[in-house]
Amino acid sequence: MYTTVGTIKFNTPKTMKPTDLNGKQSQTQNNINSRKQLPNSMDSLSIILISLSLCVATALVSTLFTTAYKKRKLPPGPPLLSNFQWLTKSIFDLEPILRQLRSKYGPIFTIRRGPRTHIYISDHSLAHKALVEKGSVFSDRPPVSEASRILTSNQHNINTAGYGPLWRLFRRNLMSEILHPSKVKTFAQGREWVLKLLIEDLRRHADSGEPVFVAESFQYAMFCLLLFMCFGQKLDESTVKKIKDIQRRLLARSPIFDVLHLFPKIGKILFRGRWNALMEIRREREELLLPLIRARKVRNQDRQDDNTFLFSYVDSLLDLELQEEGGRKLTEGEIVSLCSEFLNAGTDTTSTSLQWIMANLVKDPEIQQKLLYEIERVVGKEAEIVREEDLNAMPYLKAVIMEGLRRHPPGHFVLPHAVSEEVTFEGYVIPKDATINFLVAEMGWDEKVWKEAMAFKPERFLDSGEKVDITGSREIKMMPFGVGRRICPGLNLAMLHLEYFVANLVKEFEWKTVEGEEVDLTEKQEFTIVMKKPLKAKITARTM
Repeated sequence: MYTTVGTIKFNTPKTMKPTDLNGKQSQTQNNINSRKQLPNSMDSLSIILISLSLCVATALVSTLFTTAYKKRKLPPGPPLLSNFQWLTKSIFDLEPILRQLRSKYGPIFTIRRGPRTHIYISDHSLAHKALVEKGSVFSDRPPVSEASRILTSNQHNINTAGYGPLWRLFRRNLMSEILHPSKVKTFAQGREWVLKLLIEDLRRHADSGEPVFVAESFQYAMFCLLLFMCFGQKLDESTVKKIKDIQRRLLARSPIFDVLHLFPKIGKILFRGRWNALMEIRREREELLLPLIRARKVRNQDRQDDNTFLFSYVDSLLDLELQEEGGRKLTEGEIVSLCSEFLNAGTDTTSTSLQWIMANLVKDPEIQQKLLYEIERVVGKEAEIVREEDLNAMPYLKAVIMEGLRRHPPGHFVLPHAVSEEVTFEGYVIPKDATINFLVAEMGWDEKVWKEAMAFKPERFLDSGEKVDITGSREIKMMPFGVGRRICPGLNLAMLHLEYFVANLVKEFEWKTVEGEEVDLTEKQEFTIVMKKPLKAKITARTM
């Protein structure tokens, strides 16, 4: 659950069979690869003018800032002057620099980007102290941009809401009405439906003998499933693709709106093109989601007499009342924001993790064979599918999933945190308005905790690995879902989806490298950390 430099444009084919999940992959991938487009000339000129102005201003205020910095004793960091080089960089472009700063300044350090103070924490024990031991203080969110307010209906969603009654209401509603184990079971039919679509598509490619790019297939499958959970019905292919495209564009373009946050007073004027693009995305999103919401509202009126009615996320939102705001109902715009958040949180991260895990199974046939042996031992060779009740009897499957999340966390950072009040932490002042980031990937790759940390070894989770608490409540060794009060509420659902789909994909097909090619595990930053060269595999249907 996460935000976006550049533009992605996904072209939806006008005609495609419902099960053709892979038909336009090459075209879509080309569009994805072209998403980092240069800003228009007006944006470029604005950035140059602002940078020159800042350089002049720096000479006048550097002494003042340096004195204030020392007086407040923030965590150490580079001099103020060196921070201006990063004003136009995405937070993700800073990662190599952050590793250097960690080596120089230690596990907690400060960077200033424009008017914002960013504090980075990369140590397991410090992260645990902040997020668990002092969780009530470190669970707020930093100030959001005007762009974020527009897209979230003034922070009316779980990710951006401040730590308080509104956030508790939204999270409690999601956890109790949709993500409670008893509720998750009601969507089992949706998972079987999506698995059938995915396997039919992949089997068609297997029968053709041609290699398959799986990224688009996985994304489409996850959108089918999350839309089913969100609206309680199986949507047609055209609708699914349109919603997928606008949600992907929203994620892809988020970083180009960062400049609106760096310069909140003048960004809307100087970067008019980006502001217009933001408003257009919001309009298109509402045009797609509002008809579904309104249709569901009508059906809710007769749901007690409807034996086929499946209670969904949007139904819970239609019932919700905001007691802190006079007991009013959510507006349509607020419901759109919450549904959009639900879709993005459950699709991109899961499909990305699924691709990384399958890539490692293609790269290491021995691991794939050990997993197949466990699957067949539990369900037998003749079983049509691996059912959800079979998953608990597969420890090696769980180890493969855990190792995939450790080695390839879908995000190298969790969503930024903030403190609810200025506090002293490890001898340093943490200001109330500071953005606090935790380096997730660095913790999962720490050689002091993980032997051969960059190797893919599921066995590490079979014995002593059982003591690894992915929630981080006891200690933090890895935190792909975050930790503490802001931990991803969909953790258990994501684990279920990964286990269910990986087990069935391995049972149904043998996955091999394409002759003459190697699986490239080089990373690339999009909304999540994706494969720079998307997985291409030769798959063969297994014989019963």
